Amino acid sequence: MKDLTIHHAKESRVANVDFHNLPFGKIISDHMFEIDYDGKQWVNPRISPVEKMSIHPMNMALHYGQSIFEGMKASRSKDGSRLLFRPELPAKRMNASAVRMCMPEIPEDIFVEAIHAIVGIDQEWIPKIEGSAMYIRPLMFATDEMVGVKASDTYKFMIICLPVGPYYPKPIKLLVEPHYIRAAQGGVGEAKTAGNYAAALYPSKLAREQGYDQVLWMDAFEHKYVQECGTMNVFFIIGNKAITPGLESGAILEGVTRDSTIVLLREMGYEVEERDLSIDEIITAYKAGNVREIFG
Repeated sequence: MKDLTIHHAKESRVANVDFHNLPFGKIISDHMFEIDYDGKQWVNPRISPVEKMSIHPMNMALHYGQSIFEGMKASRSKDGSRLLFRPELPAKRMNASAVRMCMPEIPEDIFVEAIHAIVGIDQEWIPKIEGSAMYIRPLMFATDEMVGVKASDTYKFMIICLPVGPYYPKPIKLLVEPHYIRAAQGGVGEAKTAGNYAAALYPSKLAREQGYDQVLWMDAFEHKYVQECGTMNVFFIIGNKAITPGLESGAILEGVTRDSTIVLLREMGYEVEERDLSIDEIITAYKAGNVREIFG
């Protein structure tokens, strides 16, 4: 990437981290990547030490929610090499989210090169413990300083990295949500935008109060057809078929892991169906002893 400037932290904090005790999302690595959209083009790419940011009270992202993000991981192979998993796909999905939220696309080469650059600089933050990884969070948000309902002209794209342990260290309990919805056809469910997660907080809180770990969302109209979990796409192995909700409604995220799982399942000999799947069909198959596995 031309014009990329790099300012290294004077001293790394990695020696102070207990990699055997990594609460998810609370520990950040030494550096962050930034690039700004000036209304016409992306300018001033840079990697610098992590620091707090100054933001104006009229920042449009705070008022109107133009904020999107991605999630991916860097891990280690058995020989200790650093690994990224299909980084070009989060780049494509980031741009799909940007289009839906009326934001500028980030060139895929900038996205992928920035990921490689910051992971290379902070590679000592990649845990060596099985099941752990370095979570990579690309994000973009509006930066215009104006109170008025319109798309911002300027934006900031960033990447931060966080060493993490397993998100779910044990099998999870799901509550089939009978009332609240995550997304509706024609909405922004297929975009990885911050507001989707804000809307899910309250029903997820209610589920946890009942002893569940997460919500299994149903469709917005009949509350009958499975969509996805709060943190992942979902698959059902019924007989010798693997069934997962289709993407046609635009109400669920097109997961990179989802796509990879479909490929692997077919290589394993499963017939994979991407289609509407009702909770009634799942219950009937379960009672008949045909539900072999459910996973996210």
